[in-house]
Amino acid sequence: MGSYVTKKVNTGSFNSFYCEGGVGNDQTIIFLHGSGPGANSESNWSRVLDQLSEKYHVIAPDMVGFGNTDLPDDTNLTFWQWTTARVQQILEIMDYNNIKTANLVGNSMGGVVTLNALLYDSGRFDKVVLMGSGGGARNNAGPTPEIVRMSNFFKDPTIQAFRNLISWFMYDESVVEEQFENIVKTRYEIIMKPEVRELYPKLFPTMPHELTIPPSALRRIKQPTLLIHGYEDQFVPHESSLAVLEHIPNAELVLLKQCGHWVQIEKFDRFIQLVDQFIGQTEAVQLTK
Repeated sequence: MGSYVTKKVNTGSFNSFYCEGGVGNDQTIIFLHGSGPGANSESNWSRVLDQLSEKYHVIAPDMVGFGNTDLPDDTNLTFWQWTTARVQQILEIMDYNNIKTANLVGNSMGGVVTLNALLYDSGRFDKVVLMGSGGGARNNAGPTPEIVRMSNFFKDPTIQAFRNLISWFMYDESVVEEQFENIVKTRYEIIMKPEVRELYPKLFPTMPHELTIPPSALRRIKQPTLLIHGYEDQFVPHESSLAVLEHIPNAELVLLKQCGHWVQIEKFDRFIQLVDQFIGQTEAVQLTK
């Protein structure tokens, strides 16, 4: 089993916190977390980083607005400005570590950041994995009831309301057993910090379809792309990945039954297998007739 360390480095106008492991391995994978309450790199990716750092150089930042990354001086930003700041943050971390190109794995909002990174500077990224990702139009559908509860959490910020919210991210929270209460406690402590409570409402889109990547942009993405989605995901329904799949030319989709929004937790072994097979295959297999 590999391991990782945590660092905090200057990334332009603020300092970024990130996890890093497997330094010296040939390929770099950057993991981007979602926007769930209390989200951060370690709570999303710790087991994944431990596993994949044996073979890959792995980095997982706390994206600006979350976790232990410093806030910019001006936090009165639009959703698109927050997204661009996170894309620039990724590139700054890559430059700091002398990484010319990297693979991206984005979960939920992290998938939206990933897609925007490809539009911002396509040449810096190799292969792409989108897991439970937003970005796809869903026939003019509005936010799900779960998203509404999440974005309006501070209208009733009780620990039980938070526990319910966290359980809804999964098809069956019993898969995390004793870890569940620790996840709830750790994330609740983060989200109840006064500075987080003040910032939280600013981090979500205010207009319909701000998350949606235009099909005209998706069809110009050249990177090999693997979409992974829990079939029972109630935060970003799997129709979002179907919509993205429709337009990205070099893409494939894996749908997993009895799985919600956190594939990397609920289907850990399968997630590791899929990412390793997809990113680790550097040459095409020669088929014999």
